[in-house]
Amino acid sequence: MPAPFATSSLARGAETATPPPIRLVAGLGNPGPPYADTRHNAGFWLVDELVRQHGGHFRSDSKYHGDSCRIALADRELWVLKPMTFMNRSGQAVAALARFHRIPLAEILVVHDDLDLPVGTVRLKRAGGPGGHNGLRDLIAQLGGNDFGRLRLGIGHPGDSREVLDYVLRRTPRPERELIEQAIADALRELPNLVGGQWAKAMQTLHSRRVESASPASAALSANRVLE
Repeated sequence: MPAPFATSSLARGAETATPPPIRLVAGLGNPGPPYADTRHNAGFWLVDELVRQHGGHFRSDSKYHGDSCRIALADRELWVLKPMTFMNRSGQAVAALARFHRIPLAEILVVHDDLDLPVGTVRLKRAGGPGGHNGLRDLIAQLGGNDFGRLRLGIGHPGDSREVLDYVLRRTPRPERELIEQAIADALRELPNLVGGQWAKAMQTLHSRRVESASPASAALSANRVLE
């Protein structure tokens, strides 16, 4: 196992500790057109929009095993990364960039889809286990610890664990995509607070937001479009 990164006083999920500023935002997903619109790529959607809003451009970087970009946010330089290693090996890319730039775990924010949250929900979390998410599992293994922030984008659950793989790799129905995109927009408005270390302020705002559920009729219509 790799040597652990430097940790901070907020290890093991100490939500009351004052977090340091964020220096790296990593969005998780799978590379390539077949996966671009799937639920598992919600992390990619957020960082794509983040970089677009700040006039940046991702470039492929083999030493980081992904697409990276540097932007200015909250008067700080921020690295943004999309691993191109596929979800199950996300940690390879994040660890490469973080080690090269000496970014400790507590200064990393990982954006990922979350089956355990309703569609369109946003939650923040520090430390903790992978929760069944293979991308997080590899991150913890490659980084040698779990003391990094997570921005969790709810994608809902199919209701049957046997259907999870097909569900996360299926094209996102339009009503659900709109809810997730609204969640991303709200999360991006709070990102300057996260980057600046104002975790509690961002958490209060995002955890109190209300989500409008997609109507059954709209969901059915969107599902039919996916099958066309």
